[in-house]
Parts: sequence; structure tokens; C-alpha cells
Amino acid sequence: MRTGEAKARPMGLTDTLTDGLDRYEIGPKLRELRLQKKMGLVELSGHTGLSAALLSKLERSKMYPTLPTLLKISMVFSVGLEYFFKREEPPVTIVRTKDRMRFPERTGRTKNSYHFESLDFPVKKKKLNAYLAEFAQLPVDDVKLHKHTGAEFIHVIEGKLGLYVRDREEELSKGDSAYLLANVPHGYRRIGRLACRAVVVSVP
Repeated sequence: MRTGEAKARPMGLTDTLTDGLDRYEIGPKLRELRLQKKMGLVELSGHTGLSAALLSKLERSKMYPTLPTLLKISMVFSVGLEYFFKREEPPVTIVRTKDRMRFPERTGRTKNSYHFESLDFPVKKKKLNAYLAEFAQLPVDDVKLHKHTGAEFIHVIEGKLGLYVRDREEELSKGDSAYLLANVPHGYRRIGRLACRAVVVSVP
């Protein structure tokens, strides 16, 4: 829609109902299914018995389909009605400082290498995991190594961090970063008495 262009409201619907229906993006979902199949409106019309003009209005949200009409279209694309009524995750999720919770590396352990706060916890379908970690001062011998799938990125924002990978420790200072293959055993500890914090991003 061009800036400043008003959308016509379908007859019989209030602004509240129109806005509520638009949030499901039924029209764009219909169009996406059709284009994925490389199917024209006329061809879809032949499969459904609905006119191409009507299908065009549905795709452009100029009209909203009844459930029998929507089911007739969905059967062509082998999807259920739930496909059209699933709410997509918003394009951006804000996590406020006051909403974050702090956890130890492992519960029930007396000596934890770090405490962390999830920076993206409300997001359900994550493509990465982001944490704010605060590290404890430990002797090298007390560092517990762990490994997992994927990769990990660490950026130190305060203090000095000892990053232990296999049998070697790298010292990272404020502003330093590290990228590592997370299937290699690794661990962390704070070096020195000053607080040490870092942003840690892991990708499955």
C-alpha cells in the first residue's frame, strides 16, 4: 500500500473486526501459497470453482473468505485451516533489563564458572541464543569444560576473561572477541579481582 493511501473497509465490518482479521494476513498467505505452486489465478479458479476476480480480492484483503471457501482453497494446497490462523512471531522482540532473570551455570553446584541472563528468552523460534554472562574467579583446575553442537561467539564488555579450549587458556580483555566451534571442549573463568562480563551468542 502506498503511503497515505487509505484501505477500503469491506462492507459490514467494523474497523476493529477488519484490523483483527488483517493481523492473520490471510490474503498474503493465500497469495504466497499460490505463487509457491507457480499457479495463476485462473488455474486456481479452475481447481476451486471460485472466480479469479474473487480470488484476487481475497488475496488483496478486499474481501475475507468464509470458512467453507477457505477450506476449499486450502485443500488445493494440502494445508489445514490452522495454517491461516497461526499468528506469526513479531519481526522484533524487545527484552527489557527489568524482565531478565539471573541463573547459575548449573543449579546445585557450589562452584559455578558463571551466572547468565538470557537476552532473548521470549522468542519461541530462535535461530540463535544470546546471553549476558558474569564470570567467577576460579583456579584453572576448577574450570569445568563442556561442549555442545554449533558455534559460539563471545565478546568481552568488562574485565578479563580466561577462555579455556582443550588444554590451552586464552586471555581476553575488554573489547576482545572469540569465535569457537562449540563441539570442542571449552570453559571460562574470570581473571583478576575486577568483575568480568561478556555477551555470549550460541548458534545451534
